[in-house]
Amino acid sequence: METENHYINRSGWLRAAVLGANDGILSTTSLVIGVAAASVGREPILLAAVAGLVAGALSMAAGEYVSVSSQSDVETADLERESFALKTMPETELEELADIYVQRGLSKTLARQVATELTAHDALEAHARDELGINEITQANPLMAAFASAVSFIVGGLLPVLVAFFAPIKDMVFYQYGFSILFLALSGILAAKAGGSKMIKAVLRICIWGTFAMAMSALVGYIFGVQTA
Repeated sequence: METENHYINRSGWLRAAVLGANDGILSTTSLVIGVAAASVGREPILLAAVAGLVAGALSMAAGEYVSVSSQSDVETADLERESFALKTMPETELEELADIYVQRGLSKTLARQVATELTAHDALEAHARDELGINEITQANPLMAAFASAVSFIVGGLLPVLVAFFAPIKDMVFYQYGFSILFLALSGILAAKAGGSKMIKAVLRICIWGTFAMAMSALVGYIFGVQTA
């Protein structure tokens, strides 16, 4: 008898990796397209691409670390408050846990029994999981999120940088768009496979929004750009 495959344990790093890779592809490509639409030389395009890659990777890492650290701080504070409540009013907390199980469909007698046994086993773990929604699988990990985001941004951003090196200057905008859509589609496929979700939905979502972002970047470049050699 085969067991089911679940992917929720990957949600922490997968979210950061997907965001980083897609942002690396999309932001770097959009930057290159905007500059290419306003320039006839390769040097400013490459400079903008490399600068965007470095700045973007550092920004993504810092942003992920700060945001996930904030989430971790909230979780830690909630756990401390819950621990204090369990020490000062254990009976009230037991009733609270039992009420949660009643709301989930158990009878009052069974809910009380389950709450009592889980409290005896590990009261804080039971309340963290069933009252606060915190568990070891979904708990915030700032360093993991920052690392996954930065590395994936660099990997994603290197692809449009390579296109900027080798694509003809005259058709740079079109090459960037074509390859970026391919890169984004591959990113969507990999993310869907890693997360066990539907590929078509993931690919369409990122390609549609990616097209919109790059079109706006090109428009800005054409409108406000000054053709320079």
